[in-house]
Amino acid sequence: MTKPPRTTTRQPRPEPKRSNRVRAVSELLPDVGGAAFRKFGFVQSAVVSRWAEIVGERYARVSAPESIRFPRGKREEGVLALTVSGAFAPMMQHIAPEIIERVNRFFGYPAVAKVAIRHGDLRPAKAKPAPPPSLKPLSEAMGDSLRGIADPELRAVLESLAAGVAAQDETPFFGRID
Repeated sequence: MTKPPRTTTRQPRPEPKRSNRVRAVSELLPDVGGAAFRKFGFVQSAVVSRWAEIVGERYARVSAPESIRFPRGKREEGVLALTVSGAFAPMMQHIAPEIIERVNRFFGYPAVAKVAIRHGDLRPAKAKPAPPPSLKPLSEAMGDSLRGIADPELRAVLESLAAGVAAQDETPFFGRID
């Protein structure tokens, strides 16, 4: 008995949808960074970038999150691995329940159940560069309008903006014009 010849009709694969538009790099980076962070144990890159907000500035200076390892097939009750500098490990071990609570509050569910502490050197956080000093004082009218602003940070930003606008009003001299 012979088998009839096999007839298979292959369906062509549907092409992926294309947007046919220029995309900003900021649209692409979360996807690229998210894949890299997931590979190394982070569910969200925000844990790394917002570590100071999660645990507070005091603890963020001496610790940095490395990864969150979950049990196989689960996305909760993981182990948060921290790198802690110097002799701060006993302090961090003492406040581990508070760190667990803060990280879980950040995620919105019990993502972390334990904290594993490892000694190591932390890269110092880059300090924000100070704004350049304004080279010439603001006009009297501009200075009067900014004096009413109570927030010193906002006032400083607006003063630097006004100085930048005032500097743009002057046409630069690049050479001799005959």
